[in-house]
Amino acid sequence: MISEQELRELLADLESDRVERTISTRDTSKFCEAICAFANDMPGHNCPGYLVIGARDSDGGIEGLDVTDSLLQQLSSYADSGQIVPLPSMSVCKMSLTEGDVAIVEVRPSDMPPVRYRGRVYIRRGPRKAVANEQEERVLTERRTHHVRTFDLRPCRGCTRDDLVLDLFQLTYLKAAVAPELIEENNRDMLEQMASLGLWCPAEACATNAGAVLFAQNPLNWLPGAAIQYVRYEGAELDSEVLDERRFEGDLITVLRELDGFLRTLFPSRPESVSLLREGIRVPYPMPAVRELLMNAVMHRDYESNAPVRFYWFRDHIEIQNPGGLYGAVTAETFPNQNDYRNPKIAEAMRTLGYVNTFGRGIARAQRSLDDNGNPPAEFGIEEPAFFLATLREAAR
Repeated sequence: MISEQELRELLADLESDRVERTISTRDTSKFCEAICAFANDMPGHNCPGYLVIGARDSDGGIEGLDVTDSLLQQLSSYADSGQIVPLPSMSVCKMSLTEGDVAIVEVRPSDMPPVRYRGRVYIRRGPRKAVANEQEERVLTERRTHHVRTFDLRPCRGCTRDDLVLDLFQLTYLKAAVAPELIEENNRDMLEQMASLGLWCPAEACATNAGAVLFAQNPLNWLPGAAIQYVRYEGAELDSEVLDERRFEGDLITVLRELDGFLRTLFPSRPESVSLLREGIRVPYPMPAVRELLMNAVMHRDYESNAPVRFYWFRDHIEIQNPGGLYGAVTAETFPNQNDYRNPKIAEAMRTLGYVNTFGRGIARAQRSLDDNGNPPAEFGIEEPAFFLATLREAAR
């Protein structure tokens, strides 16, 4: 984190594009816009930017404030709230100065720009924030190609414009990802708009892997495992008689929509007597928990694998298995408290479309839903490097 001397030098330079000063502690939108702008690093400093709460914007002087744990937690929550995508890399701390305390948010430049807050790309122009114009977005998009590391942002060679359902992008995704007034002002063609969102690779004239997963007419042509396999068994083992089976395949937007509807038919709530005068609602498995773990499986799976996501319902338990074990910073010691993303662009798309609400809290939400319904906690098989397994046990009758 920044030293006191470095902080004072930044605060004194009123023309700096690496610092945002404010004495307000409640302006959430202003905070998120600043974080987004620093993550985009439009000037190309390749150095962190700083949001300093407790310093006057007019002269950089320290006003000081009561920096509580609640305020620091609030600031930290912006990193994985899902409002800023791709997820920013940032740190939060309290610094005690002679004039008073300040809260500091250090934001590191993103290697996957452009970063958006509520559909808008914020950047720094000198000491002020602004919404990026088309040329500035293009610069950020081109900069990203030098930093791409994750599979979903690599080019899907062979998946050309003719292989994509562009109406699906224009009518469904674009409206959710980009603010309406920006769409109206946008004169770029469809592929340039996809490129700005990390879904098209101009250099290779093809979709990225994320673009293929989301919008290809048949993603299986390039990603043979991009499917969900559902099987219901009569018994408790794989050799039991199969009662029902279904396979979900096609563009991910359609797959997730169909899966949502299917889950509602599988787990309808039913009344259950709680007392002589009251009925409660209890099901063998709560739909929110099953849905949350399935969405996690789709989001975190290894799309380079030929295996589908498996959703197997046995007589007394459900298994949800996705190819690809724990990833990156998530280890057996840090799971489930640490987050990392094998497919950050696909994760961003699922958040944009509303299939996940916030990042990093899916397992906690699923466990709470299971507990409320009377189910034992979900069990997780995390030892295997090739797959991740979640097991749900039926609620006691």
